[in-house]
Amino acid sequence: MSLIALTIMWGSSFLFTKVAVTALPVAWVVQSRLGIGALALILLAWLLGRGFPQGRRLWLFFGLIALVGNLLPFSLITWGQRFIDSGLAGILMAIMPLATLGLAHVFVPGERLTGNRVAGFLTGFAGVVVLIGPQALLAIGGADGPLLPMLAVLGGALCYGTSAILARLRPPSDALSTAAATIGLAAMLSMPVGALGGLGVSAPSTDGALSPPVLGALAFLGLFSTATAMVVYFRLIRTAGPSFTSQLNYLIPLWAVIVGVVFLGEQPTLGHLAGLVLILAGILWSRRPPPRAAANAASAEQSGATRTDP
Repeated sequence: MSLIALTIMWGSSFLFTKVAVTALPVAWVVQSRLGIGALALILLAWLLGRGFPQGRRLWLFFGLIALVGNLLPFSLITWGQRFIDSGLAGILMAIMPLATLGLAHVFVPGERLTGNRVAGFLTGFAGVVVLIGPQALLAIGGADGPLLPMLAVLGGALCYGTSAILARLRPPSDALSTAAATIGLAAMLSMPVGALGGLGVSAPSTDGALSPPVLGALAFLGLFSTATAMVVYFRLIRTAGPSFTSQLNYLIPLWAVIVGVVFLGEQPTLGHLAGLVLILAGILWSRRPPPRAAANAASAEQSGATRTDP
C-alpha cells in the first residue's frame, strides 16, 4: 500500500503542478509547495517530540539537500511544465536513477559502474534523445520552444540524483527531523525569489489564481507530494528495503502519463512512449547484477535449499 501511495502522490505531482503553474508564477508555486510542506513536517516533528538535529556538518548537508534536492529541482521542473505536458515531464524525470548511478560512481565508495550499469545508462540516454527529438532541436533558439523546458526538467532530475548522493553521505539523523529541516530550509531560501514574483520570466495571467482547483493543487503538492510522501518514503525504505522501493522508478512515469491523459486530455506521441520504454529498459538493465554475482547468488540459494530439504 505504501508503494501505491507514493506512486500516486509523486506521480500526480506533475498533474497538480501543471494546474497550479497555469494560473500562478513559477516562484509562487514553488514557495507555496515548500511552505505548506515545511509547516506540516515541522508540526509533525514537534507533536512526536523529535529532537532538534545537532552538528555543523549535519546542517551543512541539510542546506545542500535543501538547495539541490528541493528548491532547484522544484523550480526547474515547475518552470518546464509551463511549456510541456505533465506526462512528458514525468517521463523525463524517470532518468533520475540512471543519473544517480553515474554520480555514485564518482562520489560513493564501492558504487562502481559495471557493464550492465553502463549499458543501462546508455539505453536510458537513448530514450532521452528519442524524447527530445529533432523537432525540439529546431526550436533551440526560442525560449518558449520545447527544448529548453525539457532540459529544465532533466536538470531537475540531475538535481534529484545529486541529492540522493548527498543523502547517502550525510551524517546519521532521524528521518522525520531531516525531512523537516531540509524542507524548512528550502522554504526559507525560496522566500526572496517568491517575493520577486518570478524567476526572471514572465508570469502567466493570474485570472482565477485563487480558484478552488489551483488552491487544491497547491494543497496537494505541499501536504502530500512533499510532506506526507517524504515520511512514507523513509518508512518504506526502512521496512521494505531499497530494492522493493526502487519499483517507484517504473510506476511513477507510467502514472504521470495516465493522469495527464485522463484529467488534462494530453496525448503522448509515439516518440514519447518509445522514449519511456527505453528509459525504463535502461533502469531495468542497470539493476541486473554482474554475471559472477548472479551466479554466486544462485549457487547460495541452491545450497540453502539443499540444506533445508528434509
